[in-house]
Amino acid sequence: MENHPAYGDEKDIELFRVTEDPRACSYLPGETASLEYRIIEAATDRTCQMLVSRGWRRFGISFFRPACENCAECRGIRVVVEGFRPSKSQRRCLKRNEKIKAVLQRPGITREHIRLYNAYHADMSRRRGWPDRPIDAGDYIESLIMGAGDFGHEIRYYEGPRLVGVGLVDILSEGVSSVYFYHDPVWRRHGPGTFSILREIRLAKELRKPHLYLGYCIRENPSMSYKSRFRPHEILDGSAADDVPPSWRSPESPPA
Repeated sequence: MENHPAYGDEKDIELFRVTEDPRACSYLPGETASLEYRIIEAATDRTCQMLVSRGWRRFGISFFRPACENCAECRGIRVVVEGFRPSKSQRRCLKRNEKIKAVLQRPGITREHIRLYNAYHADMSRRRGWPDRPIDAGDYIESLIMGAGDFGHEIRYYEGPRLVGVGLVDILSEGVSSVYFYHDPVWRRHGPGTFSILREIRLAKELRKPHLYLGYCIRENPSMSYKSRFRPHEILDGSAADDVPPSWRSPESPPA
């Protein structure tokens, strides 16, 4: 495929686009899944915002979204920041983690990043059956640091001097996109996943961004349905093309 500017911006070079063959779904037993991928070199804030608002997710220079033929359970979800008020259980989570310090900076890599990432995935492999594939510095850079442009950041979470969690986020023109979060398994009993989302909502509010994009919500999968607890939120209808405005709606509203 010939390289070409993706969206009229000379910095955006879409190297190729491909849809993978159907495979067993890792979220819903008995379903098949397929992802559409776009590899974009030097994506700009404008490009990333356009894609994220249409249901794409970014890892490195790869963007992907579901392209399943017979299932549409993976629904894009975003929190409406201005109207958000933490629930009683979310306030308890904030209280449990009041000693955790959050530091926003550009994405980086240290030995602690690699150790923490591998410890988190080893724990998820034991508890939830995730594939346990330890990564090295090169893998980490390719997956989580490349492609960050001038919009990629990380939130480092510290308990005293100890790094206990890392949240990768994209700070875009019209919102904050939650990219990936991992943490020390010892911190798990205090609800770090919920705490990290609450911290990202706070970041979006401080920056006056209207939305926090949380990726996909799947009603029938507890590991993905918890995102709907952050209210108010909106659900993405369908998969809009690049030149078609995306349709987000309240879950109480009927599809357009």
